[in-house]
Amino acid sequence: MKTPADLPALKSELVSRHGEAQRARIERGVDQVAALWREEDGDLAAFAREHFIADEKQLDATLARLETAFEQLDGHMYEITRELRRPTDLDLGPLLPVDPLLAAYDPSAHVTEDLFRAKAGFVALLNFPLTMLAERMEKGPSYTRRQWAEVRLTGRFSRRVPAEVRQASTRAGADADLYIAEYNVWMHHLVDEQGRRPFPSGMRLISHWNLRDELKSRYADPEGVAKQRMIVKVMERIVAQEIPAAVIDNPRVDWNPFTNEVKAAPASEVEADAPQRPVVLEGKREEDVRYAKLLAQFHAARMEDPYVPVAPTAIARSFELGRELPEARVKALLEQVLTSPLVPRVAKEIESRLGRKLEPQDLWYAGFKASGKLSEADLDALTRQRYPTAEAFAKDMPRILQGLGFSNEKAAFLSAHIRVDPSRGAGHAMQAMRRGDFPRLRTRVGPKGMDYKGYNIAVHELGHNVEQVFSLYEVDHTLLAGVPNNAFTEALAFVFQARDLELLGQAKPDAASERERVLNDFWQTWEIAGVALVDIAVWHWLYDHPDATPAQLREAVVRIARETWDRYYAPVLGGQGTPLLGIYSHMISYPLYLTDYPLGHLIAFQIEEHLKKAGNLGAEFERMASQGALTPDVWMTNATGAPVSAEPLLRATEASLAR
Repeated sequence: MKTPADLPALKSELVSRHGEAQRARIERGVDQVAALWREEDGDLAAFAREHFIADEKQLDATLARLETAFEQLDGHMYEITRELRRPTDLDLGPLLPVDPLLAAYDPSAHVTEDLFRAKAGFVALLNFPLTMLAERMEKGPSYTRRQWAEVRLTGRFSRRVPAEVRQASTRAGADADLYIAEYNVWMHHLVDEQGRRPFPSGMRLISHWNLRDELKSRYADPEGVAKQRMIVKVMERIVAQEIPAAVIDNPRVDWNPFTNEVKAAPASEVEADAPQRPVVLEGKREEDVRYAKLLAQFHAARMEDPYVPVAPTAIARSFELGRELPEARVKALLEQVLTSPLVPRVAKEIESRLGRKLEPQDLWYAGFKASGKLSEADLDALTRQRYPTAEAFAKDMPRILQGLGFSNEKAAFLSAHIRVDPSRGAGHAMQAMRRGDFPRLRTRVGPKGMDYKGYNIAVHELGHNVEQVFSLYEVDHTLLAGVPNNAFTEALAFVFQARDLELLGQAKPDAASERERVLNDFWQTWEIAGVALVDIAVWHWLYDHPDATPAQLREAVVRIARETWDRYYAPVLGGQGTPLLGIYSHMISYPLYLTDYPLGHLIAFQIEEHLKKAGNLGAEFERMASQGALTPDVWMTNATGAPVSAEPLLRATEASLAR
């Protein structure tokens, strides 16, 4: 085809050959191909004449063949990527200079373009419908499983992004991820005005995950408030990029985060296993590395913008293509929680328990969970004894899964399909994308074993992995493997994580614990909803200021974080002007991901409410996860009887406060 004017003639020719009954398919298919066809692809008309399929049996066979082929292609490419990232993802010892370079290489970057050039992508577009989000939202509830498979097949060919653009995005992401994975604070080397060291020797915490979890663990500590205030100050220094460069992952210097003073650590206080680091005392702040990494992610995303006309920004792709939920609807859900009149009522409940006015650290109040009343040291001792290695956790998975309600047979099946590795970073789950491969559970395991923070993360990641096994191995079409979006796998992981203490034999559910669970879910959703709004607002600012420098971006992030805090949090927690909401590491290594957490909490709560009625967690978890990658409201309605909503959480919180 030389000009679009040839399209009507081609459509008429094909209708004449294949019959009037095929008109709608022909017109749609030709338009879908023409939208992405390039001059170097050759003769469009000749391609359409040869590859339009009218015979139903051949159409079925073609769908099945493409499904099988893409499962193998995607699965093996993902395995290669995982192996290339192995040294940077896992705690296997010091990195070699070549390791970050391998981690930044994406062997699948060229696959989609290669499939277009090989014409297989165009076969899919010519013969199966490519839908927009509005169409899926309107018609999705009535789709058959076959129709959903067709939608997911063509969805992978909805854009034609050059391999070099995809590679740039992978490179920027891997670089940011490694920066975050190695961003540790040696807590014993935090000192106050009197030179006291509030934290034990050897405690090495990654930002932000471990810092946050350490803060949460201190509600049962008589000296906890002072320690929490110190952690908050560390976080604020990191966000504002005021942290001295010399103290990052360095146990050979001491740092007072309140004054920002740096001193050489006495030899008697330096850990025996301390890595070799220079002792720099000038206290020069870290350059704007944090924001340079984020800026690189933005620049890589902008390279993709021209190739995705249906979603021409990273923000649009995040919501329209990734979550399949409009940005406006998601923000409305978040603001519904943030502005709820229940917030000050729950805050009053917390104040009565703490016996003091709330402060910024109480954004992460943990007293609604049993762990908030137990000693962190006791929990650490328990998990370290039980899980001295990652292998020990893997061996205990059948018992854990049985404790969650899975049958002995199903627990054995799941355990056989999940691999456990020690993580270099805080922890994560990696899916498998073909049957025959296995999801990976990664969590941090220290020299003394897995502490409670690592265990808590491991149980969360196990939830991801179990979902990943079911949504791959038990889905009827592998084109539907997965869940609607990241918020759903987070929600299912939260279901596991909420039972971590119960699995340790430390808590049993009853009416009182159910009330605590509801209030905890509300507070956690309120906390992360504001963080998500900051993440979104930062990306809108980036698109409004595409030529920004790292310093300008830093100033913008700090301003946005402060404004969001002052609007939603300062009236409850004080701390006017704190940039604390900017601390989440996802902003740097996984841009625009943070919204999936509050959505995940809302979805998890709806799932929990359903589980209370349905009973067996194991069977219901399996039924839900086996649906595959439908749109959010269709998946949710099938799973729980209602679309995604904040109302169940708000109603339950109201009822809990009335008790």
